[in-house]
Amino acid sequence: MSEKPASTIDPGVRIGHVHLKVADLERAVPFYRDILGFEETYRRPGAVFMSAGGYHHHIALNTWESRGGQPPAPGTTGLYHIAILYPTRRLLADALRRLIDAGIPLDGASDHGVSEALYLRDFDDNGVELYWDRPREEWPRDESGGIKMKTEPLNLRDLLAELETEVA
Repeated sequence: MSEKPASTIDPGVRIGHVHLKVADLERAVPFYRDILGFEETYRRPGAVFMSAGGYHHHIALNTWESRGGQPPAPGTTGLYHIAILYPTRRLLADALRRLIDAGIPLDGASDHGVSEALYLRDFDDNGVELYWDRPREEWPRDESGGIKMKTEPLNLRDLLAELETEVA
């Protein structure tokens, strides 16, 4: 007898890796490797696979259909951004420091109540969100207990101050 599917997706389901079409691997790889700090795990013709912590890959960059191509025009469909989750606020602050040191501009920085996020573009104009989640018990809730997200400016000086505090 087959198991009846659940009405909602199992909470253990996760979104795994992302493949990004890029125009030039030698231009794209330094952004993810040298600036964000991902490690190259595997390379094959037309593709580079990268990870955090030795996983097979979190991000793959490929030119299989896009070598020499242009970013999609505004007003077209496609990927809005990839989101990279940092485990702590301090590590998000370190990512911000890396971006500043590399001269990478931000498109925005927001406090969403449940998370704090930095928004930017990679060298192929792909949207990238770098964020950390606050502990669930700190998430803002409405009167019925539902999540009440917001979008307010993120204080970048306050975020960078995380790097000045001693790690226990």
